Amino acid sequence: MNFTFHQLKIYSEVVRQKSITKAAKILNMTQPALSIQLKNFSSLFEFQLFERKGRSIKVTDYGLQIFHTAQELLEKATHMNYLTEAFRNLEAGSLRIASVSTGKYIIPYIVADFLEHYPKVDLNIQVSNKEDVVSRLKDEDLDFALVSSIPKNVLVSEEVLFKNELFLVGNTPEFDPKRPLIYREKGSSTRQEMDQYFGESTPKKSFELTSNEAVKQAVKAGLGYSIIPRIGITRELAEQSLYIIPQKNLPIVTQWRIVYNKQKLLSPVAQTFLSYLKEHKEAIIKRFFSE
Repeated sequence: MNFTFHQLKIYSEVVRQKSITKAAKILNMTQPALSIQLKNFSSLFEFQLFERKGRSIKVTDYGLQIFHTAQELLEKATHMNYLTEAFRNLEAGSLRIASVSTGKYIIPYIVADFLEHYPKVDLNIQVSNKEDVVSRLKDEDLDFALVSSIPKNVLVSEEVLFKNELFLVGNTPEFDPKRPLIYREKGSSTRQEMDQYFGESTPKKSFELTSNEAVKQAVKAGLGYSIIPRIGITRELAEQSLYIIPQKNLPIVTQWRIVYNKQKLLSPVAQTFLSYLKEHKEAIIKRFFSE
């Protein structure tokens, strides 16, 4: 059976995206070119890899098994490339990190010093809500994730950084019970914490927004109150455009942490980053995050 690693990448991306069009866009290929490669790859197998339903693609049980095997082969091939670069003392390669939304205030400082020491590393950072980050971590599509709570449905190792404090925040020091609560969307860590804190005692009609920045701006405009991580409103507190409103059982305290899937083989670049973080995290925290 003769196939190329390029074909394995194409097949894997089509399975992940469940779409030839989306896979072609991600791989920077034309749709016809990708379709030809996919057809050639599929013809190597005795059983069907896909079932077509209109414009959508459904992977067969056999095709799913081939996908998992392809992932293993690609990961081993990638690891071989990383090893080659590592032995050249370049520590070149890619590092994929996803962060929950509020982590955007943290992740630049965590990686900046590392990149100064290893400038040839290709860094890819994506910011999303917790649900999406955990899903990618579970699918082994990441090297690391920055989260404020340990994922429950994936086995991870962690490197704890520092505490994450969440307070009730408004645009005035006093609490007005007539104003609504402003929530993040479902799937967000902050949303989960607010749901647990308020439960059924929501004082008035509430609404939700899809980013921390949108929530912050809505609170600043006086539309309502929200529980927000302090790290995301440091400037606003200093400017007194936002205020922490003391409440019973607040702040909610969690821990910022870098986590990685225990079942995923860490590349030399990822291993180097983890070692660097363990060695330098105290200095990074003292420099950028100490009050």
